[in-house]
Amino acid sequence: MGDRMIRQLTASLAAVMVGSTIAPPGWASQPSEPVTPANVVNKIEALWEGEYERQFNRDLPARRISAAIVSEQLREMERRTGKRSALLYMMPRDNDVELVLVTGRSEPRIEIIPGTSQAAINEAVKLLTVAITNPVQRNGVSYLPYARRLHNWLIAPIESQLQAEGIELLIFCPGEGLRSAPLAALHDGQRFLIEKYAIARIPGFSLFDPQAGNLQRSRVLAMGASQFEDTTNLSPLPGVPIELEAIVGNGDRPGLWPGRYFLNNQFTLGALQRERQRSDYGIVHLATHAEFKAGRPEASFIQFWQERLSLAQIQAIDWISKPVELLVLSACRTAVGDREAELGFAGMAIASGVKASIASLWYVSDRGTLALMNEFYRQLRQAPTKSEALRQAQLALLRGQVRIEGNELRGSGARGGTVFLPPDIAATGQELLSHPYYWAAFTVIGNPW
Repeated sequence: MGDRMIRQLTASLAAVMVGSTIAPPGWASQPSEPVTPANVVNKIEALWEGEYERQFNRDLPARRISAAIVSEQLREMERRTGKRSALLYMMPRDNDVELVLVTGRSEPRIEIIPGTSQAAINEAVKLLTVAITNPVQRNGVSYLPYARRLHNWLIAPIESQLQAEGIELLIFCPGEGLRSAPLAALHDGQRFLIEKYAIARIPGFSLFDPQAGNLQRSRVLAMGASQFEDTTNLSPLPGVPIELEAIVGNGDRPGLWPGRYFLNNQFTLGALQRERQRSDYGIVHLATHAEFKAGRPEASFIQFWQERLSLAQIQAIDWISKPVELLVLSACRTAVGDREAELGFAGMAIASGVKASIASLWYVSDRGTLALMNEFYRQLRQAPTKSEALRQAQLALLRGQVRIEGNELRGSGARGGTVFLPPDIAATGQELLSHPYYWAAFTVIGNPW
C-alpha cells in the first residue's frame, strides 16, 4: 500500500473519529497516528463499536481485535467448514469510499474509491431498493443500473483478489448508508453477487461470537401470527400458518425440522419465554411483522399477538442460558436511508444476544416468503454454513427451481416436495420467483458459519 493511500485513509478516519462523539479512546489525543495494514482493523472496529454502543445505550462486550486475529479466525473457520471467507469493511465518506479487505492469506488491502461519496452511496442504495420493490417493475430489470453502479464501487476494485484466493463467503462490515443495502442483488453485468459468493453482514468482527455452532441437531421454535388487531394497523400475513407447518409439521404431517409451533393467540411473549425454558431450541423462527424505524431502539419492534417487543426490550429476554444459534425474522421492514434504522437492523444480533439472525430488508409477498423460507430450511439440513444455506435458497428462486403453480409451491431437486397453498394465497397460474424482490431482501446478520 502506497504512502499516499495511507495518508488519505489516515486523514479520512481522523475526520470521522475526531468529529464524532463516538471516537475511540486515545484517538482524539493522537489524530496524526498513521493508519497501516497492521492497525487499520483495530481502528475501524473501535469506530463501529462506539456507534453501536451509542445506539443501544450500553457497553458492549467487544473482543480486542486486529487484522492478524481476523485472519487467523478466517483460517480456522475454513478448516472447520471447508469454506474460504473474506471480511470487507466498507466506509462511505464525504468524498470517497474506503474499502478494507481482510483474508486468511494476505495482509489487509486498503482501497480508496474516488468519484463517489456518502451522498452518492445513499442515493444508489435508495434507487436500487425502490427499483427492486416497485410492483410495476416486478418483471423488469430497472434495478440493473444501480446494482451495477454499486458493484463497480464496492466489489470490482477487490474482486481480482477474491477470485485469486478462492473466496466463497463474503462477510460485509458496512458503514452508514450500506447497512440496509440489498447486497445479494449487486450485479457485475453478467451475474448477481449471490451467484458468486455466500453473503453475510456483521456490525463488527469484535461484536459477535465467531465460533461455528452445530445446527444439524437443533430443534425449531416456530411462532407467528396471520392476523392482527385493527389497532396495530398491521396487514394480515395469511401465509404464516403454512410457513410454520412446513418448517416443524403439524400432528401427523412431519415438517422439515423437529420442533413446535405457536400461532396467533398462542404467539405471546410469555409463551416464547416459557417454551424456551421448557426445552432447548437452537433456532427460533418468528413469522410476524418486525419494523426497524428511525429513532431510538424503542421505536423498532417485533409484533407478537397483542404486544410489541421493542428492540430495546429484546435484550431482556434470556437468550444466553439456553443459547440460540439462529433467530429468523421472516417479515421485516427497514427504513431505507435512515442511520438509526440501519444500526438497529445491522445490530439485531447485538440487541438480542443470539449468535446470528436472518431477517428481510423489506416485506416480501406471502408466497415469496413461504417459498424462500421453505427452501432455506431444506438447504440448512445439508449446507456447511447457514450463509450457504441461505445462498442456495436464493439461487433456487433465482434459477426457477422453486416456483408456484396455482395452489402448489414446488421446491428444488428431486425431493423438493410440494406444499399445498390455501385459496387465499394460491396463485392464478404460474408465478416465477426469480426477480430479486423475492430473494434479495433476506440476509444473515452476525455469525455466518
